[in-house]
This record gives sequence, C-alpha cells and structure tokens, in this order.
Amino acid sequence: MLGFKNFIMDEDGVGVVEMVLIVVVLIGLVLIFKNRLQSLVNDIFSTVRERAGEI
Repeated sequence: MLGFKNFIMDEDGVGVVEMVLIVVVLIGLVLIFKNRLQSLVNDIFSTVRERAGEI
C-alpha cells in the first residue's frame, strides 16, 4: 500500500503530461483552422511578392 501512495504522490511525470496535452491542443487547433491558416499564409506571401517587385 505504501508503494501505491508513493506512486500517486510522485510528480516527476507531470511535466511530460502537460507538454503532451499542449501539443495535442495545438495540433487540434491547426486541424480545425487549417483552411483559414492556409488562406492567411497565401495572402501574406502574395503581398510579399507584390511589394518585392516595387523595391
């Protein structure tokens, strides 16, 4: 029983779990807003190409 209590109180893996959850949330957001992100990036690059010709 003491081993189980020590296992529950151990916080070594908490940082790893938090990082995995953050990555999962970021991937989910990218998948949800994929079309909007693509159009935003395309607009940015087209603006850069247009203004690069002016220089």
